[in-house]
Amino acid sequence: MSRTLLSTARLGVIAAFLSATAAQSQEAAAPPPPPVSVAKPVVRDVIDADEFIGRFEAVNEVAVRSRIDGYLDQVHFKDGALVKKGDPLFTIDQRPYVTALQQAQSALEVAKTTLNYAEAQFKRTESLTGSGTLSVSTLDDQRRAFLAGQASVTGAQASVDGAKLNLMYTDITAPQDGRIDRRLISVGNLVNANDTILTTIVQLDPIDFYFDVDERNLLNYARTARENGQILQEGGGGLEVTVRLTDSNEPPVKGKLDFAENRLDAATGTMRVRARFDNPDLILQPGLFGRVEVAASNKYKGILIPDDAIGSDQNERVVFVVTEDGTVTPKPVRLGPKLFGYRVIREGMTGDETIVVNGLMRIRPGVKVKPELIVLPQEAPALAGASQ
Repeated sequence: MSRTLLSTARLGVIAAFLSATAAQSQEAAAPPPPPVSVAKPVVRDVIDADEFIGRFEAVNEVAVRSRIDGYLDQVHFKDGALVKKGDPLFTIDQRPYVTALQQAQSALEVAKTTLNYAEAQFKRTESLTGSGTLSVSTLDDQRRAFLAGQASVTGAQASVDGAKLNLMYTDITAPQDGRIDRRLISVGNLVNANDTILTTIVQLDPIDFYFDVDERNLLNYARTARENGQILQEGGGGLEVTVRLTDSNEPPVKGKLDFAENRLDAATGTMRVRARFDNPDLILQPGLFGRVEVAASNKYKGILIPDDAIGSDQNERVVFVVTEDGTVTPKPVRLGPKLFGYRVIREGMTGDETIVVNGLMRIRPGVKVKPELIVLPQEAPALAGASQ
């Protein structure tokens, strides 16, 4: 009997030992809370922006033509050079026009001589008519000859002026500042007045950027312009824009809208809009493509978070809020545009939440985490300097 009780006691001790060991094993097997990076969202003044593709065009472009006929005699510029208004470009053969001027000046001298004679005759006749020696009709004839002489001098002077003007037109100068193209005709070729294009000149500073805006964005820009006390068609509403070139090494350039067409294209439902940029370094060239960001709102307080902090729950976008005890709770949000390297949150956040920004793959709703607080910079490092 004593042996049976002893065996039973031993079995109880063994069972208790095994139970305690199993409990310790279960506790040891429970994983610790996963470490995640958490942060407060960035709250700062922002302006929404839309992006379009457009092309740079010259503010002014001139096709240089001759106003007179003649053979091209000289070229005074280097292909592709920068020229100033008034710089000599071409010279048409001047010899025919020098001859024409000399002929006109000779005709003027003849007309002046004739006028002087007619004036002397008129005055002599006028004095004799007063004394009764000559008739009034003779005086009228001399007056007519004198007036005709005056008209001849006026006509001859006009011919001289026209000949001088044509001679002046043999020297073709730059009508504006800008960069000149190559010569399109060689020395010795015939130039037809107002027809033959000799070269072209484009103005580079400032320079325009044209792009097309759809109806929805157009109404938004017009509303923003009205809130600023301006009109979109008159000066573009003063909305700021930023253009980035296809070469990522070139810094973005900033300008302002200054014009919009007065109606939409019925075929495309878009309106052509223009922005103007200063171009002192002449980096921007007519014909270059670029991506333009247009300020689509007035300034407001925006809540910004990294894209890595945004998860998905079926058809919703969510962020994971960490409570004081480390519990993760999903929160639906509505997303906006990307600014300063972050995503704007339209709805769903107040800006004072603590959210998971790194380690979303290690969490699920309701679990507890080990938060490691970090501070988000005002602008994401990857896009530093690429703000609106």
